[in-house]
Amino acid sequence: MSTPPAGGSRPGTNWAGNLTYRAARLHRPASVAELQAVVAGSERVKALGSRHCFNDIADTRADLVALDGLPGEVQLEPSPDGSGGTAWVPGGARYSELLPRLAERGFALHNLASLPHITVVGATATGTHGSGNRNGSLSTAVTGLEIVRSDGELVRLPAGHPDLPGAVVHLGALGVVTRIGLRFQPTFQVRTTVFVGLTWDRLFADFDAVADAAYSVSVFTDWHEVTQVWVKARTDEPEVTPEEFFGARAATVPTHMLPGTPVENLTDQLGLPGEWHERLPHFRTGFTPSNGDELQTEYFVPRRHGQQACDALRRLAPRIAPLLQVSELRTVAADELRLSPAQGGDVLALHFTWLPDEERVRALLPEIEAALRPFGARPHWGKLFTTGADELAARYPRMPEFRELVRRYDPRGAFRNDYLDRTVGAFD
Repeated sequence: MSTPPAGGSRPGTNWAGNLTYRAARLHRPASVAELQAVVAGSERVKALGSRHCFNDIADTRADLVALDGLPGEVQLEPSPDGSGGTAWVPGGARYSELLPRLAERGFALHNLASLPHITVVGATATGTHGSGNRNGSLSTAVTGLEIVRSDGELVRLPAGHPDLPGAVVHLGALGVVTRIGLRFQPTFQVRTTVFVGLTWDRLFADFDAVADAAYSVSVFTDWHEVTQVWVKARTDEPEVTPEEFFGARAATVPTHMLPGTPVENLTDQLGLPGEWHERLPHFRTGFTPSNGDELQTEYFVPRRHGQQACDALRRLAPRIAPLLQVSELRTVAADELRLSPAQGGDVLALHFTWLPDEERVRALLPEIEAALRPFGARPHWGKLFTTGADELAARYPRMPEFRELVRRYDPRGAFRNDYLDRTVGAFD
């Protein structure tokens, strides 16, 4: 096997600071050809994005590659009838770089995560999502990929390619994505209203109606009580008024989901209309999202089990609350991407923002996972969890297809790491 190009710096830590990458070298290739040489010449190699994953999904002992030095700009290909089109995005680009380009041309993505600071490739590779009964994850917008395989070959997967449904949520196991296509649509405006005072009983008296009250709905809780509900309505949909929102009342001042935290990093609330990319995220570009000193976990359960799953977590509230900053409940529409947490059915996402105490959080996770096991919970691929490969294989009926895809794209195991061995399992 050839030796990778010399040079490269040490990679440092992830965004949360709970993981120090072990790689001997960090490369910033200045061209796709240079990237191909690094990949083909490395025994083990992984791509590094915005570092917003809280686990070792991107870790390796050999070579890491950062793609922010690759040439190329966002390219928009509108459809002839103006109904949308495809945005081709460089592999190292963040949503914060893409969104203004779309907005200035009058276009929009169907949904966004709570923060725009993350890379497009990293978010879609892990099934990251926003909220909304009819909104699929960010991965469902993907229309094409360009991937450098472990042999250094650049492979293009356009829309309709038989490998694409298995390759979108790829966990870094197939190769290094150099370019990604995203479906866009005409622009729209959104207004955010925060409601307080919703009770658990009222929430689950008609959870579907609460979640369907607007384009995107987020329920925040400490598992003792519902603390806030963020309702993000398109301006071309019926307006949600305090009198209509299940007994809850609208906040009269901007409100952070973390009590006592300054609101300057939040996108505008109080029903003030704004462009889609200025409202769908919770946090503004250019500011530290959330608290900034935190860990995260998330599990997805079928929507039909949402109330029972929440009841199980409420029984653990005395164990959860001392380590918790806040939890968020969001709905995600079904898809048929092989390793998507929403594959096969609509899901309720149960998100935990923890205090930065990894030892105690990791000790608690098996209890949470045991409580959610009867409901077939799937963890977020990029966050902290302890669920192993055997259980995950049972949760993902198309896991064998994904393993076969990995064998074809990476027969020499260059992209394998401890994370993939622990979660996806044997590829041989």
